[in-house]
Amino acid sequence: MPTKAANWHFFSFSQSHTGKVRTYNEDAFLDCPNEGVWVVADGMGGHKSGDVASQMLVDIVRQYIRALPIKSLTVEYLGRALQDANRQIYDYSQRYFKGETIGTTAVLLFVKGGEYHVLWVGDSRLYLFRHGQLEQKTRDHSQVMDMVEQGLIAEAEAENHPLANVITRAVGVGADVVIDSVVGQLQWGDLFLLCSDGLTKELPDNHLAHCLQAPSVSDAGMALMHSALVRGAADNVTSVLVKATKLDLVNRENQNTSDFTIPIFKGGKC
Repeated sequence: MPTKAANWHFFSFSQSHTGKVRTYNEDAFLDCPNEGVWVVADGMGGHKSGDVASQMLVDIVRQYIRALPIKSLTVEYLGRALQDANRQIYDYSQRYFKGETIGTTAVLLFVKGGEYHVLWVGDSRLYLFRHGQLEQKTRDHSQVMDMVEQGLIAEAEAENHPLANVITRAVGVGADVVIDSVVGQLQWGDLFLLCSDGLTKELPDNHLAHCLQAPSVSDAGMALMHSALVRGAADNVTSVLVKATKLDLVNRENQNTSDFTIPIFKGGKC
């Protein structure tokens, strides 16, 4: 069922899968449609550390959301939640992992008052699918993206480059973290995709766009997961889809969609 925020309704579909190679899942997600907040986190540091970091992050964001009335939530407040997650994960690694580096990427979508806000650290991504066009709204904090911007390699080489898995920024790896952000105006029919790199390393943008043309959010989400698994899913795969619908068009949406939110493996609601 859709959920209401101001004059908008948001359909969401969330899922996370270990993939076909790994034996554990370091991804986590948060699906809070009533509050207008969604998060994907991809842990780093190996079993019992990367998965701890990603779950800590979504748990801390959830705690922050629960601490305020929905109408009081702001993007600045959610940014402080990510900063606090950075501090807590870093302190946890110092105390329980003898200073071993652990951390997690994070991409967060917040919608309020006809605007969308994106906060991110690392290479988990957010895409906006609008009027049949797919646009990546985040910029990977990765070594290969730095090389692309410096003109050392072509963008087409980045995904398959030997350094493709090296990220330059993550939550919890240091005492401080820099969070990037972007803001934009919502339009009816906007479809947002938050995902870990386990999805984008398997599917090129044109394939993502093809899946997002499905008649419902849940159909699109299942198509993305099926495609990633068919291609081998060498990493954990997590995706969160969010569709924005104006209040006066909800009944029409209800007639044309079977959307629901389904957590698979790690994830959670507020």
